[in-house]
Amino acid sequence: MSEKQSGTVKFFNESKGFGFIKDNSSTKEYFVHVTGCRDEIRENDEVEFELKEGPKGLNAINVTLV
Repeated sequence: MSEKQSGTVKFFNESKGFGFIKDNSSTKEYFVHVTGCRDEIRENDEVEFELKEGPKGLNAINVTLV
């Protein structure tokens, strides 16, 4: 299990179930899928998340609202 990161939901498409989270410390953006969310998220929400290697790079998982 990786350490928790904090960030802001930059974009989230509720109908398609995916979006991007911008990391507060590095300003990198990570892909997030609804299956990796513990809470319902919307754009501009403050969240905590962990990172996991996915097929196209790092993905945000275990996403929770702050």
